[in-house]
Amino acid sequence: MTDPDGSRPSSEATRLSRRYVTLVAASLSVIVLTCVAWMVPVPYVKMSPGPVFDTLGDFNGEQMLVIGSDVETFPTSGTLDFTTVAVTSVSGEVSLVEAIRAYFDDDVAVVPRSLVYPEGFTAEQSQEQGAAQLTSSKDSSRVAALRAAGYEVPEVPVIGTVVDDGASEGILEPSDEVLGVGGVPVDSPDEVVAAVARTSPGDTISLRIRREGVESDVQIVTQPDAEDPDLPRIGVTLGSAFEFPVDIVNQVGDSIGGPSAGTMFALAIYDMLTPGELTGGARVAGTGEITPDGEVRPIGGIRQKMAGAGADDVDVFLVPDANCDEADRGTDYGMTLVRVTTLDDAIESLEALAEDPDAEVPSCS
Repeated sequence: MTDPDGSRPSSEATRLSRRYVTLVAASLSVIVLTCVAWMVPVPYVKMSPGPVFDTLGDFNGEQMLVIGSDVETFPTSGTLDFTTVAVTSVSGEVSLVEAIRAYFDDDVAVVPRSLVYPEGFTAEQSQEQGAAQLTSSKDSSRVAALRAAGYEVPEVPVIGTVVDDGASEGILEPSDEVLGVGGVPVDSPDEVVAAVARTSPGDTISLRIRREGVESDVQIVTQPDAEDPDLPRIGVTLGSAFEFPVDIVNQVGDSIGGPSAGTMFALAIYDMLTPGELTGGARVAGTGEITPDGEVRPIGGIRQKMAGAGADDVDVFLVPDANCDEADRGTDYGMTLVRVTTLDDAIESLEALAEDPDAEVPSCS
């Protein structure tokens, strides 16, 4: 190698040249590694505002809630929207740069993946869980709404699962209805549990059951609890079945999962079955899991659901009591935030606001 004048470069110049090349290469490596680091997945999921759906309207082109033709229904107005959250899927990933951007977005939450998806949780399990929660939500909302509208909805305890090698294996089957324990009628899973608890391990207990419409009595020898040998167990899980006096079909499909639409389902059913327009023509949205007894329970993603409702020009948003503190930690998106503990609370507040939009109702602020 020679200089332009034909002389050889000095050793110092050669050394500096090589050092420059090394620095450039090192800088490029740092840039590349930094870019790669930004794209590396992190163990978090994003929760973003999802769409809202009017429970008084259509879902995928069909009326969302259909009530039997033999039952009198009444006109409704406005909307009763259930709200959703878009969550990173089980197989999806969130990069470091996405997580940082989401952290500074008030409408998006970033939470540890383990809080949403347990280790080893699959996409199939996630879908099954969401579908099961939605089914339960549909049933609970029907029961709560019908009872609020003045209908009687009897409850029947049913066998959920039978534990392998448990006291009831080979005797009870899933879906068996439990009508009585020890000769005493029972009307709920809690009453079954209480009746069994009054026995001792090793006692024989009689259950009156109904299987496929046929009633019979079975005898079960209770076993000691695995962790507390003083507690009697019959080796089953329990659920409830309900005898509905009115046919109600909820046509929300499996593209929606989870239990949080229950309160809005119940309000829509109640509105359709009772005189008067519950919303007074206002756009109402909300969220909350509901029990058959009408208790409104908290849910996740309250801020994201509020953001989705705000973007849809909602006037009133119903917030489960236990979610109120979180709901009040930011903008209300121009909505009136109504605190609800029970379905009756929600009905009373909406009736008051329908009569007077400035009425004082329980609030989150």
